[in-house]
Amino acid sequence: MKPLHDMGVAELGRALGSKQVSSTEITKHLLARVATHEHLGAWLSVDGEAAVAQAHAADQRRSGGEIGMLLGVPLAHKDIFVTRDLPTTAGSKMLEGYRSPFDATVVNKLAQAGTVTLGKLNCDEFAMGSSNENSAFGFSKNPWDTSRVPGGSSGGSAVAVAARMVPATTGTDTGGSIRQPASFSGITGIKPTYGVCSRYGMIAFASSLDQAGPLARSAEDCSLLLSAMSGFDERDATSAQRPPQDFHSAMLSPREGATAAQPLKGLRVGLPKEFFPAALATDVNGAVRGALAEFEKLGATLVDVSLPRTELSIPVYYIIAPAEASSNLSRFDGVRFGHRAKRHGDLLDMYKKSRAEGFGPEVKRRIMIGTYVLSHGYYDAYYLQAQKLRRMIADDFQACFIKCDVIAGPVAPTVAWKLGDKGDDPVANYLADIFTLPASLAGLPGMSLPAGFGEGGMPVGLQLIGNYFQEGALLHAAHAFQLATDWHSRAPEGI
Repeated sequence: MKPLHDMGVAELGRALGSKQVSSTEITKHLLARVATHEHLGAWLSVDGEAAVAQAHAADQRRSGGEIGMLLGVPLAHKDIFVTRDLPTTAGSKMLEGYRSPFDATVVNKLAQAGTVTLGKLNCDEFAMGSSNENSAFGFSKNPWDTSRVPGGSSGGSAVAVAARMVPATTGTDTGGSIRQPASFSGITGIKPTYGVCSRYGMIAFASSLDQAGPLARSAEDCSLLLSAMSGFDERDATSAQRPPQDFHSAMLSPREGATAAQPLKGLRVGLPKEFFPAALATDVNGAVRGALAEFEKLGATLVDVSLPRTELSIPVYYIIAPAEASSNLSRFDGVRFGHRAKRHGDLLDMYKKSRAEGFGPEVKRRIMIGTYVLSHGYYDAYYLQAQKLRRMIADDFQACFIKCDVIAGPVAPTVAWKLGDKGDDPVANYLADIFTLPASLAGLPGMSLPAGFGEGGMPVGLQLIGNYFQEGALLHAAHAFQLATDWHSRAPEGI
């Protein structure tokens, strides 16, 4: 049997089912790894005693005859999901030490499936960032090169999986915050269709964009987690009213006309010309093209398509998302919960000082942008126009899906950059999301899977985008690719 930390969710589930190992053994082994990898800055809180107790309970459930692929498998949650038994900070001093009176729906669903929670993971403050450098509690480091960023905002989630501290984690994706760190850190991550996973108990950044999803080693692992995480929730007004989905079975279902040698026969993969601009880094282009050639060997057909408003996705997103953030974060005022300034004058002064002290620079920047575009005289000129363009971006995708089944391209224009390289240039950070923002604005499912390596031996991710509620098709294509390649099983040296 492989070392426990090298086993993914599916492998651990099978080993637990065959009684080769216990959840308690796995949990203690991984907790020891967490303790020896503190320098990567992935964790904000860990409760080893509670985790071992949960593992013991899972072992007892299995002894009683209960089965389940996730029963007894350890994982960890991005610190944007509220939890009763662990503090929830959203990476912000505004919520330092906050304890929620309830669990987020995603957390609760995974607990019901029998998973063991090791702790909470670092992220950009209120999920605002592309590098994990905006966390109020220090940044996470990429385990492939600790001088580089791991991506964001789900940076801690990606680092924990890539460094083999835990087989899977939860993350959130507003404009690419699952896909981009998955790409930078050499793991697999999927953002489902907007509404597939409940947002109840997920601290809001931009409510019309935020969506939960898993990060793990493989498409198979992601399919198991997504099956447990998803489903209608009456407490979330944006939850899709669909029956529970078995994404694992959908992933394994063969395509009509497919063969063992060509499992993707008949699959039309669209390549938007806008995803392969002249400015795309040569190393990223090479890795992505190599992965696409593998898709062709597996029977897929590459089709040229166009998403003409790709460049507009950046200004559209950075109007809509800050506008929603301005509204959502107004609740953090120092009155009901969160940070309150110790010294202040009247009520207005308390508001001002509490928010000035509690929020970091990037969050303040986005609140100010959002407040501006929603203000009288600017709403029609900015916010309303951005919403119109958002609809046009969604329409572009539908025009593409007439010609293809899935859309493919790079996740980001470059591999992970050095820590601090873009700290003084927020716009440069924003531009790194050019390929992930369109699918987010359209509410489409998208995923990142390891596709090779680029400059400095850093991972490169291939992005797959599907039509609404076609997560099964994405996972099937990704699984076939991962059965034929081993990029997803590579680990950083010395980890």
